[in-house]
Amino acid sequence: MHIFYTPDIEIKQELSEEESSHAIRVLRLTEGDEILLVDGIGNFYKAIITRAHHKRSSVEIVDKYADIERNFKVHIAVAPTKNIDRIEWFTEKSAEIGIDNLTLLKCRYSERKDVKKERISKILISAMKQSQKASLTELESLIDFKEFVTRKFDGEKFIAHCYKDTERRLLKDLYTPGHDAVVLIGPEGDFSEEEVDLAISNGFKPISLGTSRLRTETAALVACHTINLLNE
Repeated sequence: MHIFYTPDIEIKQELSEEESSHAIRVLRLTEGDEILLVDGIGNFYKAIITRAHHKRSSVEIVDKYADIERNFKVHIAVAPTKNIDRIEWFTEKSAEIGIDNLTLLKCRYSERKDVKKERISKILISAMKQSQKASLTELESLIDFKEFVTRKFDGEKFIAHCYKDTERRLLKDLYTPGHDAVVLIGPEGDFSEEEVDLAISNGFKPISLGTSRLRTETAALVACHTINLLNE
């Protein structure tokens, strides 16, 4: 069944212009066809198209049910890569696997100082629909590293880095299943030593993601997948 994102479905039973165009012009749907809607906050809606128009289609809701609720949340805070395609790849794949919050960090050695939030948001919406989820990843862009690590966070906190003279344990050995978690992933040049020290002083545990040296987006995806896998 075709899935459409309708964040305002409880207020008005319509598809947005973008979703209407996709439904009517691309998929060739028409009146009487059954579709599935998601509101981005955990709910599915079975609906029937009652007015098929490429700019504003109307629907009738016939059923509503909640997505499977998880007992943990995954928050990845990552420095965006110089090649934006790589961070977009991570965005798509992590949303398919399961990520609740995505924060883009501005670090000392960051290679990219700006990101088009609208583009990342569209990827998150597309991945949510593709993976048949009803909850949309919350996106924050861009925030200074120091500001982020000094925030209050009710959960387990980790920072992945490559400094070998600092004691680190594997994420899989430190994370407690069922707990919320935030993982910091640095830029290609890694976090600065001062940033690592600041994070540790604010309760972040230093971790390793394995023996291989990973690219930024790969490390972020490994962290996301590890937490999800440990909660299976």
